[in-house]
Order: sequence, then C-alpha cells, then structure tokens
Amino acid sequence: MKAIKEIIVVEGKDDVAAVQAAVDAQCIQTRGYSYGDKLVKILKEAQKRRGVIILTDPDYMGEKIRKDLAARVPGVKHAFIATDLALKEKNIGVENAKPQDILDALEKAQATLDQEEEIFSQEDLLKAGLVAGKMAAERRRLLGKRLHLGQCNGKQLLKRLNAFGISREEFEEQVKKLDGK
Repeated sequence: MKAIKEIIVVEGKDDVAAVQAAVDAQCIQTRGYSYGDKLVKILKEAQKRRGVIILTDPDYMGEKIRKDLAARVPGVKHAFIATDLALKEKNIGVENAKPQDILDALEKAQATLDQEEEIFSQEDLLKAGLVAGKMAAERRRLLGKRLHLGQCNGKQLLKRLNAFGISREEFEEQVKKLDGK
C-alpha cells in the first residue's frame, strides 16, 4: 500500500475509512462545515511540517469546505474525485469511491500557484465549447475529470486552469480529445 506523507483532509469518518483502504495516510476530518479555528490551527501546523491535501466530496458543501480551508491554510494541495466516481445511488461522497480512484486523485493532487498566471481567458473557454451551449456542462465535466480539476462551472474552471498551472498545450490536447481528434 502506497504511503502518503501529507495529511489528508476529508469530511467524515466514512471518508477516512475509504482513504485508509486506499493508501497509508493520516487523515483529519472536518465533520462538515462547522469546524472551528482549532482545526484550522492544526492544519496550518500540519502544512508547515508535512503538507496538507484537501479531498472533500464533489458536491456543494465539499467545495465550500475546500475554498474556506484553502483560503485559511495557504499552500494546501487539492485532490479531486469526479462525481461519477464518487456516486452510489443518490449519495455523492469520497466514501463511495474505489480505492484506485482515491489513490489516483491523491497522486495527482495539485497546489494552487501563489501567483495565478492568466494563461486562460473566458474567450478560450467559449472557443472550446466549455461555456454557453448545450454540451458545455458535459464538456466541462469531462475536461475537469481528465485534468484532475474536479467538476466545476465555467467561472470555477477558468480559475482552476490558471491557479493550478495547467499548460496551454495540456489544455488544447484534452480539448482535442473531447472533440474526438
């Protein structure tokens, strides 16, 4: 079993069990959005010593937790599991993902760049069919999965493309694959 040095932040005890079935890692659970300053202090210290990877559920609350913790604990890495890989019946969560999908997400965890470089614009997303149009949401979902950016709306996709240092070549290659080229 692969060992992960960083502390993995998840939402609940079932997520901890799922992560520990996939990798040898220490996990901290937020227990939802009601965590307090004590958890943030712990995560700041963990970030200094070992690093922190946020692996929250691919849903509204998971995204809210991710954004808040990333703002309060600079330098964390982000791991994303696609919604379709975290879905069991009507329940979406890390606890539903297969061990290999969790391992893949953790291995591809990315840090947000300190200085977001504006490589991509709204025009790039429009030209690629990722905003506006019948298939835009599905194309974003597939691109987010391929680039390990998670599922997001157009505004979030643009921010993540720039924040995680995705290269223009990587972006164009994945868009071509979406187009079947």
